[in-house]
Amino acid sequence: MASHVVVIDSSARRVMIKTTPGKFLSDVLQEACVKLGLDASYHGFKHSNKPLDLSRTIRLSGLSSGAKLELVLQSRSPTAVSVALQLPESETPGAATRRLTHKFPSNTSLWLILRTLESNIGMDNDPSRNFTARGAPKLDDGSTGAGRLYYETPVIQVMGRELASFVDLQKTLGQLGFNSGNILMRLSFRVTETPLEEAMQEIGQYFKSVEGAEAGRTHVGSKAERESTQDSSHLSPVVESNPRPEESAVRGDKTLPDAVSVSVNQGGTLPPVVNDPPVTGPDHRPISVYAAPSSSTPRASLQPFNEKDYEPTIIHARIHQSRLVATSRNQRLKNHSEEEAEIEAQKQKAASITQVEIKVRFPDQMQVVSKFSNLDTSTTLYDFVRGCLVNEDEPFLLNVTGPRGPQPIPKEGAVRLIAGLGMTGRVLVNFIWEVGASVEARVGKVLKDRFREKAKAIEVKDVVVGGDDDAEEKKSDQNHKPVPEGKSDSKGKGVPKWLKLPGKK
Repeated sequence: MASHVVVIDSSARRVMIKTTPGKFLSDVLQEACVKLGLDASYHGFKHSNKPLDLSRTIRLSGLSSGAKLELVLQSRSPTAVSVALQLPESETPGAATRRLTHKFPSNTSLWLILRTLESNIGMDNDPSRNFTARGAPKLDDGSTGAGRLYYETPVIQVMGRELASFVDLQKTLGQLGFNSGNILMRLSFRVTETPLEEAMQEIGQYFKSVEGAEAGRTHVGSKAERESTQDSSHLSPVVESNPRPEESAVRGDKTLPDAVSVSVNQGGTLPPVVNDPPVTGPDHRPISVYAAPSSSTPRASLQPFNEKDYEPTIIHARIHQSRLVATSRNQRLKNHSEEEAEIEAQKQKAASITQVEIKVRFPDQMQVVSKFSNLDTSTTLYDFVRGCLVNEDEPFLLNVTGPRGPQPIPKEGAVRLIAGLGMTGRVLVNFIWEVGASVEARVGKVLKDRFREKAKAIEVKDVVVGGDDDAEEKKSDQNHKPVPEGKSDSKGKGVPKWLKLPGKK
C-alpha cells in the first residue's frame, strides 16, 4: 500500500505527499497544489497516461508505494454531475422513494445543493423541505422535550467520507473528485450544542463572507468581459439584419413596397412616380406574379462569361490554407450553460423576425411572391395557394428545400412558418401535384386568369464581361515590373559569409 506518492507538474517540479490507505486522492491533489502554488480546481492526476478518479482512496486506486503522479491541467468549464440525495426515514414517512435527483455543475458546493433541493428549484410536484435551518428542542440534562432549540446540522456521507462542518459543506463536487457521472449522497442530521439563533447568525456571517469573495471575483470577470466586448464591438461592428420588435413598434411596421423607388435630384424636387396598381391575392394579401420563361434554355447559360473567373489564384490558395489551419486547431467543446445560452439566443432571434417572403413556384414555372407574418401557419399557406388555383379541389403538396433536402410542409397541425418551420428571409416553395390529381389539372392552366393577366417577366440584368478583369491585369503588370539584366530581384541568391571557404576573399 502506498505510504507516499510523488507529484510531478508540467515544469518537472516534484513534491512528495505522505499518504495513508484511507486518504482520498482529492486531498492529495489539494496538498500538492498548495505546495506548488497552483489552483486545485483546474488540475487533475494521471498515472501511466490514464486519468485517476479523485473520489477514490489510495487503497482503491491501486497505486504502489512511491508512485509518480502527473499533474495535468483540466478544462476550466464545469461539467454536469447527476446527484441523488437519499433522505432519512423521518423526512419521507410512507413515501415510495426517499431520493431526490437533480443535475448540478461540478463547481457547485454541497451547501448550495442542499439549498437547491430543499427549496424545490427545478423540480415539480415536490413539497419544500428544510435541510439547512433545522432546530431540535433539548433540555440542559441532555433529555429531549420542551426546551431550548439547538441547531441540527446536516451531515452528508459520500464514498465513506462524512461532511458536517461549514467548511466541509462549502466544498464543491469537483474538489471532492466528482467531475462527471452519477453520485449518491446520504443525508442525516445531528443535534449540536449551539443554539438555533446563534447558529443562524453564524451561518449568515460565514456564507456572506464566502459569497462576497465569490461576487468580487465574478465582478472582476464580468468587468473584463465587458471590456473585451467593447473592444470587439469597436473593432468589428455588427449590423442587424432584422429590426428589433421595439423599433418596429415605433415605426408602426410601415414598409414601402419594393416596386416603388423614390430618388431626390440635386435640385431638391421629386420626379413623378408612376405606380402600378398592386395585385391582390387570396385573403386580400398583396402579391407579385411572374410569368414563365419564354425559352426552354436557361438564361444563365446564354450569358457570356470569362474563362479566367474559374481559374484559382494565389489568393484563393491562401484562403484555403488558412481555413485548413483553422480547422486543424483543437477547439474547446461548449458546456451545458453555453449550449443553453446558444439555444436561447436562437429562440430570441427567431422571435425577432416579424415576416418572411415566400415564393411559390408552380409546375408551369409561373411564380407567385407574397409576404407572411410570424403569426401565419402552414394551414394559412395552403389556403393561400389553393385560392390561386383554377382547380381548387385537386390535391397538391408544398415542399421546401433545406439543409437535409426537400422537406414537405405539413398540411395539418397549424405549424408556424417562422417559429416552427424555421423560415427566414426569402424562401422558395415548390408546388407538386399529388397522385390523386386529375390529368386536366396537371396539363391545363394552374393559376386563375386574373392572376395570369397581371404576370410580368423577371428582369435579368446583363453582366459586363472583361472590364474589371483587364483593369486588374494592368494593375498587376504595373506592380510586377521586369527585372533588368545583371541585377537580381532577391537578395538571397548570393553566397552567405558563413558559407565561404577559408583562404578565399
